[in-house]
Amino acid sequence: MFISQAYAQTVEAASGMAAEAAAELPAAPSAFEAFLWNMGLVLLLVFLFYFLLIVPQQRRLKEHSEMLQELKKGDEVVTGGGLVGKIDKIKPGEPEVVVDLGGGVKVTALRTTLHGKNENAQKGAPANDSKAADKKKADKKK
Repeated sequence: MFISQAYAQTVEAASGMAAEAAAELPAAPSAFEAFLWNMGLVLLLVFLFYFLLIVPQQRRLKEHSEMLQELKKGDEVVTGGGLVGKIDKIKPGEPEVVVDLGGGVKVTALRTTLHGKNENAQKGAPANDSKAADKKKADKKK
């Protein structure tokens, strides 16, 4: 047998097997179906991005603007630079407030630069007023 005849026989056998294998495989999705799947995934990502990132940020901005509108004289606030003080002068509708930092130091700050009210402040109690401090003072006197 010559090589060309052997090659022809193997090609015929291979093409017969390829036809059988192709009949068993499912058809490839059309270009439109692939496009729909890809667009569905993109829309899913946009949906997740919107509800996981944009909605919470809008909620925080709304809460911050409401907090700025509710500020009044005497509120303890934290500025954008990290300074903590009490509001000395505030007028509704004006963008600036005067913040007393203590020791006679007053600064003018924009409302929008105020991060919020200082929640760590204890109302009416000095920082060193505690039972442990009283006990130490009593022990020192003895």
